[in-house]
Amino acid sequence: MKILVIIPTYNELDNIRKIIPAVLSQDENIDILIVDDNSPDNTGKYVEEKSRVEPRIKLIKRPGKMGLGTAYITGFKYAIDHNYDLVFEMDADFSHDPKEIPNFLEAIKDADLVLGSRYINGVRVLNWPMQRLLLSYFASVYTRTITGLPIHDTTGGFKCFRIEVLKAINLDKVKSNGYSFQIEMTYKAFKKNFRIKEIPIVFTDRAKGKSKMSKKIVYEAVFMVWKLRIRSILGIL
Repeated sequence: MKILVIIPTYNELDNIRKIIPAVLSQDENIDILIVDDNSPDNTGKYVEEKSRVEPRIKLIKRPGKMGLGTAYITGFKYAIDHNYDLVFEMDADFSHDPKEIPNFLEAIKDADLVLGSRYINGVRVLNWPMQRLLLSYFASVYTRTITGLPIHDTTGGFKCFRIEVLKAINLDKVKSNGYSFQIEMTYKAFKKNFRIKEIPIVFTDRAKGKSKMSKKIVYEAVFMVWKLRIRSILGIL
């Protein structure tokens, strides 16, 4: 079983030094792919140096800041081309705890896509301001209402895909970034009748680095759910 954990980075040097060994220690079959957008703090350079002595560390360097969604699409295509079986999405900043990875690997045994959920078994978010928490929670409510997606946490970014799911989705037609990227990928898997399972995780806001959240990302998500619903009705999803 070949497992790839994809972590997009932009100015994550302090975090990446710690997250790489934490991820690799969870399972001997895990490789880690860093997709770096030419970080000014030399995140990419650090990963490149580590990859020379540890073959389980992979790096894709991009010329500039191109967005979260395109970073994951690049990683997904790498996973398909290199015959991985399971593919994780994961943040670099420890908001997603690497110790949760074994729980995902257990859950994926009878699922095709496993989502780490902040909103089952209560609200499981630490250190977020109330405004950010309410925005995230009601974004999921809004998405469920418009799309019918039976998921509690539609914008979460801690996921594990079977490679068959990624092969079934036309990745070149996935154009969204940010929150809406997470919604779009899960919705397309749902519409293709793949088995989706949510498991509870504790989400802890980043201790180091700067959040990539912006108004543009929020607005994109607001309109994306309507695009997905309309495309689904028209049969062009």
